[in-house]
Amino acid sequence: MDKIVVKGGKALHGEIPIAGAKNACLTLMPATLLSDEPLTLTNAPRLSDIRTMNDLLCSLGAEVTTLQDGKVLTLSSHDLSNLTADYEIVRKMRASILVLGPLLARAGKAKVSLPGGCAIGARPVDLHLKGLEALGAQLELKDGYVHAEAPKGGLVGGVVDFPFVSVGATENLLMAATLAKGTTVLKNAAREPEIVDLAHCLRKMGAQIEGEGTSTIEIQGVNALRGATHPVVTDRIELGTYMLAPAITGGDVELLGGRMDLVAAFAEKLDEAGIAVEETLRGLKVSRKNGRIRAIDVETAPFPGFPTDLQAQMMALLCFAEGTSTLDERIFENRFMHAPELIRMGAKIDVHGGTAKVTGVETMRGAPVMATDLRASVSLILAGLAAQGETVVSRVYHLDRGYERVEEKLGACGASIERVNE
Repeated sequence: MDKIVVKGGKALHGEIPIAGAKNACLTLMPATLLSDEPLTLTNAPRLSDIRTMNDLLCSLGAEVTTLQDGKVLTLSSHDLSNLTADYEIVRKMRASILVLGPLLARAGKAKVSLPGGCAIGARPVDLHLKGLEALGAQLELKDGYVHAEAPKGGLVGGVVDFPFVSVGATENLLMAATLAKGTTVLKNAAREPEIVDLAHCLRKMGAQIEGEGTSTIEIQGVNALRGATHPVVTDRIELGTYMLAPAITGGDVELLGGRMDLVAAFAEKLDEAGIAVEETLRGLKVSRKNGRIRAIDVETAPFPGFPTDLQAQMMALLCFAEGTSTLDERIFENRFMHAPELIRMGAKIDVHGGTAKVTGVETMRGAPVMATDLRASVSLILAGLAAQGETVVSRVYHLDRGYERVEEKLGACGASIERVNE
């Protein structure tokens, strides 16, 4: 099993290219199910989760061709030979539930296993199901599967008022509504850049959508969607993660393709902590200002607030801050599983429910640590970059779900990091 070995203490200098967004690509890929014409995605990330979605779509009868070393995906769903998303594939990744809406909209029925994924909270799919019921779908949960069927004439437009913001449910309903009869209004919709990117792609395919990026999205259903070519938006979570690398080690790094609008709330917190972020012609440049990192308070929130997917990485930075920082996790319960591993390295962290208090220390020491989920895994690597001695991160299959070639990208900036197989 692969491990990542990090020897800390080196300031980073150089540039890191930022890949296309995993969470956007995993949403865009099922959009192929809405049309019998090809959908081509450029700037696709090369990740295990993308391969899992590839396998799922192929199991439904889609054809997926990868070009340019996996950065270009051409997907065709002209022949949907199977309408069952099997447990053996779906259990690997929560985003698999996103095939439900498109299958129901185009084929009129679907059988989709309840999903699996990272153990960072329950994250139920009830909002997806209630939303589809508002469009006329008949649903039954049986033997671990969602059995769904549209009315005889297909899904019908309706009003879906989410009781709380859900990115996945917004995406599923947005895709399903494109082929529903009449108008669908999504209220309290998610505003994430991945939602905006999906809407832009669907519009290229012929969908009629207004309001993406706001809390109210209106979709006028059409009879059919066509093929399109669409670039996957920059991954704001990978961007934020690599912004923290020079922040925690010292030095300066330019993030190629970075956009301030994708990480505005995050960049504001970095500024509070004493980290300089400036826009360049090619992206964003990050460096530590004079002196030690300052303690700050962070509260996760739906976009445009501070991303929950950057909370673990920010905790790694604040382990070295002067003073005591507070991190309030408001999106997912049970998302501080990285804290005990950071404590093994010498961090001072006190967790009570959804709040973690981090008292900064001047130095931490490398140690054997274990990744518990995707974002936790990279937070341990960040801590290892600044710690004294050697840090060995095991269970990095979590890491490979969301970050491509971490050791190459950080190593190119001077980090001592390698992947070993034991």
